[in-house]
Amino acid sequence: MKDISFPVLNVKMVNIDKLKANNYNPNKVAPVEFKLLQTSIEEDGYTQPIVTYYDKKTDEYIIVDGFHRLLVGIKLKLKKLPVVVIEKNLKQRMESTIRHNRAKGEHQIDRVINIISELVKEGRSDDEIMHFLGMESDELLRLKQHSTIAEVFKNHNYSQSWK
Repeated sequence: MKDISFPVLNVKMVNIDKLKANNYNPNKVAPVEFKLLQTSIEEDGYTQPIVTYYDKKTDEYIIVDGFHRLLVGIKLKLKKLPVVVIEKNLKQRMESTIRHNRAKGEHQIDRVINIISELVKEGRSDDEIMHFLGMESDELLRLKQHSTIAEVFKNHNYSQSWK
């Protein structure tokens, strides 16, 4: 069995100006997802450290995974952010960046629909659900339409176009 390291046990706070983007990350975040990331950080805090490589020559932390968490930190005018450091060469860091990006996965629609149904049952309004889940109204409506629970539509405002 391979030895597994635990960099997550060595989280440290680093001055935000020492964090630098790498020049190879292909990941882009759409504005809606970026806003959701910011909401997530504002509501839950930084629950995942930024994965970095420490460059001794420049005294900088090069980001392997977590660039958009850095952008949120900058937007929120934070001075320090949590990081972990991995010791990898450039090729290994590039591979790690792709693994981190791809390992995040995608949501299963039926499970999202179940969560929305539960949130409605718990009294969350459509506006609250859209804010906390980072959805637009048309997306929430589409997901509700896939649900068989009539309760999810109880507070929905219907168009008056038939008049």
